[in-house]
Amino acid sequence: MKRVGIFEAKTRLSSLVAEIMSEGEVFQITKHGHTVAELRPPQAQATRPQRGVARGPSFWIAEDFEEPL
Repeated sequence: MKRVGIFEAKTRLSSLVAEIMSEGEVFQITKHGHTVAELRPPQAQATRPQRGVARGPSFWIAEDFEEPL
């Protein structure tokens, strides 16, 4: 884990992101020597469920589902 000052992080953001993408590096961003944030690769992204796809136990729809009440 590398430590980078906030001003340096602002000016070198593109190169820091390139390092993160290529090497998976993690950067601690500091302000006056205190860590204020971390810049790291994203965690495994959860896939969004597809609409209209039922998961889990099967279900049934009554024969008269579309009938008026």
